[in-house]
Amino acid sequence: MIKLFVSPSCTSCRKARAWLEDHGLDFIEKNIYHEPLTREEIKEILMLTDDGTEEIISYRSQAYRDLKVDLEELSMNGLLDLFVKEPSLIRRPIIMDERRLQIGYNEEEIRMFLPRKVRALELKEIQQRLALVDQETA
Repeated sequence: MIKLFVSPSCTSCRKARAWLEDHGLDFIEKNIYHEPLTREEIKEILMLTDDGTEEIISYRSQAYRDLKVDLEELSMNGLLDLFVKEPSLIRRPIIMDERRLQIGYNEEEIRMFLPRKVRALELKEIQQRLALVDQETA
């Protein structure tokens, strides 16, 4: 099941929701301000990242600029506590399932959440269109 973690005023979050809906994908949406991420959810997200906490921190957020602590000096437990307490430190949207993670909205990358059959069919259609263009220009 796809999980979508959002905040209310986030344009990218609305784009991600609309994309998932337009493609008929089932997902669970969670507003991280009304229901802050749990420590377990943050751990699940971090396990899927390539760069750990670097990938999920919103460095442009006011919450980050207002921090009175050096994140490098925090233990993992301290960092998890901070993310639970300050959800605006977390980049949004977060789209994930059991194996895949996307942080932020990227129209190309979000396609990874389409079932493999759908992606294969789309690729075949693109290849057929390209073959037609090649025939017309030959």
